[in-house]
Amino acid sequence: MSVLAIVYGITAVILATYGLNSLIMVLLYLRHRRDHQPAPPLSNAPPVTVQLPIYNELHVVERLIDAVTRLDYPQDRLQIQVLDDSTDETTALAQGRVDYYRRQGFDVVLIHRPERTGFKAGALQRGLETATGEFIVIFDADFVPNPDFLPRIIPCFQGQPRLGLVQARWGHINANYSPLTRAQALALDGHFVVEQTARQRSGLFMNFNGASGVWRKSCIEEAGGWQGDTLSEDLDLSYRAQLAGWEFLYLPNVVSPAEIPPQINAFKRQQFRWAKGSIQCLLKHWRTLVRAPRPAFVRLQGLIHLSNYLIHPLMLILLLLTLPLLLGQGVTRLPLLYLGLGSLGPPLLFALSQWDVYPDWRRRLAYFPFLVLLGTGIALNNALAVGEALTGRPNLFQRTPKFGLEERADRWAESRYALPVNWMTLGEALLSLYSLVTVMVALAKGNYYAMPFLLLYLGGFGYVAALGLGFRTRMRRVYRFLLSPSRSIR
Repeated sequence: MSVLAIVYGITAVILATYGLNSLIMVLLYLRHRRDHQPAPPLSNAPPVTVQLPIYNELHVVERLIDAVTRLDYPQDRLQIQVLDDSTDETTALAQGRVDYYRRQGFDVVLIHRPERTGFKAGALQRGLETATGEFIVIFDADFVPNPDFLPRIIPCFQGQPRLGLVQARWGHINANYSPLTRAQALALDGHFVVEQTARQRSGLFMNFNGASGVWRKSCIEEAGGWQGDTLSEDLDLSYRAQLAGWEFLYLPNVVSPAEIPPQINAFKRQQFRWAKGSIQCLLKHWRTLVRAPRPAFVRLQGLIHLSNYLIHPLMLILLLLTLPLLLGQGVTRLPLLYLGLGSLGPPLLFALSQWDVYPDWRRRLAYFPFLVLLGTGIALNNALAVGEALTGRPNLFQRTPKFGLEERADRWAESRYALPVNWMTLGEALLSLYSLVTVMVALAKGNYYAMPFLLLYLGGFGYVAALGLGFRTRMRRVYRFLLSPSRSIR
């Protein structure tokens, strides 16, 4: 067997391992999904600080501040910090809302930093210095928390002195905006409904998701505070706190709606940041994690959790090796058996998340093919992010633009925050072409067993490249047709 075939086989087995781990998450979820006990009613109202880190959020900052002031919590026990690093009119808009609510008696302040040292972590740490709350609540700019958020979460801390974090589930304001947002909603539900529940209730490491969570202030401080040496400050602090002995709780029934990126380049930017930050956390914590006084299964799951974004460079390697292997002499089969078995895990995880939460789960799962294409087509973007993390390239925190979308009729393309086409789209188009050539060679060689995977690459990179090149008008017409098949597209 050639060296390329060996590398291919090893890559396929590693990928299958991550896929099979999704099956483990499904089984753990099914085992523990009924374990949660409801929190007692709120008997007292400890002081709480709500932190709102924002950076150039022209379209959503007022909506965010308005929503936070509607939280059902004693006004004299609530401090609101608008942590503003903006360089545009966002600061003036935020200051206007802050001044308005101060006149209404709210303890709300805008803290503006002229520089972005430490990015979001730096802003959160700056706010922590003057936070008066025993508990710290964090909402990103695209969230619209429900009024009962605090009454449902704060009681969980009663009688639990080592409970450091309670995380709520993310909901979706604009899930039905397009096939792209539908696909992202499926992906987020898989994580929040199944994986987070399975991890927390099985005693595994879980993570704060960056927003819609409540921290005990002393936990943040004991774990070393917010640190800006990774792009995933939330994941970093999560592992530092749990490795220091703090406990976390996840509440899937407490839902906090947020906006999903409607633009493919915005989604790719978000994914790039999460991928690079996760691998940075892996490099930062793997030694401590391996030596932690935890069961071997817990430590292994922690390593898989932190390294999950390695899937994308592995997918890329698999594609790039397929063509030379097909063209090589004596190669009649590629070792895809393990990959095929592992590929069963994610669909089951996503299907379970829809079936267990939504009455219209069948309609929602109809968009699963879009998620499959998106998850494949994002491989180049995330592989480059992983490469930056592994090579120690300096961080550049690029925000995910938000557009304040709530209805399908809302528009984002005219916003100054809309991202232009970039060179990554060309790379995705070339990979789609490479996949097409590989498909043709596979057909010529009679290697039909490889066709499903190769067609997935072809469709995935083609789909993401098409969205990146601005073919959204045609995509939107197709989406409308899918929603209303009785209407013709004009």
